[in-house]
Amino acid sequence: MLQSNIPDSPYPRVVIVGAGFAGINLVKTLHNKPFQVVLLDRNNFHTFQPLLYQVATAGLEPSSIAFPIRGIFRRKNKFIYRLAEVEDVSPDTHTLNTSIGPIRYDYLVIATGSVSNFFGNKNFETYGSGMKSLYEAVGIRNYGLKNIEQALLLKDRAAQEKALTIVIAGGGPTGVELAGALAEFRKTIFPQDYPELSADLMHIYLIEGAPRLLANMSEQASAQTHKFLAEMGVKIYLQTLVKDYDGEVVYLGNGEQIPTQSFIWSAGVKGNALPGLREEQIKGGRIEVDTFNLVKGCSNVYAIGDVALMTDNDHPKGYPMLAQVAIQQGKNLGANLVRRQNKEPLRPFSYRDKGTMATIGRNKAVTDIGKLHLHGFIAWVMWGVVHLMFLMGFRNKLVVFINWMYSYFTYDKGTRILLKRHI
Repeated sequence: MLQSNIPDSPYPRVVIVGAGFAGINLVKTLHNKPFQVVLLDRNNFHTFQPLLYQVATAGLEPSSIAFPIRGIFRRKNKFIYRLAEVEDVSPDTHTLNTSIGPIRYDYLVIATGSVSNFFGNKNFETYGSGMKSLYEAVGIRNYGLKNIEQALLLKDRAAQEKALTIVIAGGGPTGVELAGALAEFRKTIFPQDYPELSADLMHIYLIEGAPRLLANMSEQASAQTHKFLAEMGVKIYLQTLVKDYDGEVVYLGNGEQIPTQSFIWSAGVKGNALPGLREEQIKGGRIEVDTFNLVKGCSNVYAIGDVALMTDNDHPKGYPMLAQVAIQQGKNLGANLVRRQNKEPLRPFSYRDKGTMATIGRNKAVTDIGKLHLHGFIAWVMWGVVHLMFLMGFRNKLVVFINWMYSYFTYDKGTRILLKRHI
């Protein structure tokens, strides 16, 4: 029987579930502080989720945006990592039940992030693909490349178009960036790699239920994004819902049907709460917390990042599920745990909005920083610099930068490898 084999310690034990932006920054904040820090995750790596779409579109290899957890904290004292699945939490006994046995905690921090929200439609989940994990991104890349290879074997134009058509549900940052990357692939890579097929056979649809794209950004950014994508040949549907997908046809709320073998869902996410918490503590998968990220009704259980639902007058539905919120909550909670041990006053979380950005393609991006709205080349450079800064590990930064420069000057992507075991 597997056991966690976590040694006893004279220090209070902080168990953190999830190695996303929130969990990683919490561990860093607690470095050299009087705690035994235990990090649990089902993967042994941290994923830089903002660049998942580039893995899905063959722009980067998976290893470029993933970094081993043990490598991040190699020199951290009193830090323990375990590869484990959490089955449930027992707040009354201060215990986590996991795939490697029960783990006792003095403080528990839930940083499990979010998962795709298919709103109860099993067909979306069964026949479509989400964009929340490295495995899903690799699966999209492999399935897309396989469909192109299969299109070469078809003679009927309608069948070829069905194999090459891609429908993306959701006009947020993920959907917009994915649509832009696919449009560039169609323009630059497709004619070179597949001269036997006409690029006109490949259709890219972006379906959004709201009146505009990038609803969380300014109207200027939204309008410019719409213009960029339309010029790149993406077919955009606004105020349109996807009703169903049966693996062969996407059914839209306006009655239109789109034959396709590729349906990507980026239209919603929900919190990934742990089993064992009370129902009244969870809304939409997110765990209700106070301004100190303490789970309501608990004395030593916290939630941070996407899974945490913290509301105030400016955010009645909770803070947005953004990396910056997760990073800042992880740092603030780490400082508060130290203050709590020292019996000092705690500081409530205060979000500092550092801006929002999205890239649409080569030399095309939009950025909102306060009242400043930028688009085009300058915004694209800013987007690249910011993402390189937050990417984990010098090697990954270097590899991604080299890949970007190579693609920029050669109009090529060098990672079009089809891994059959993922198909």
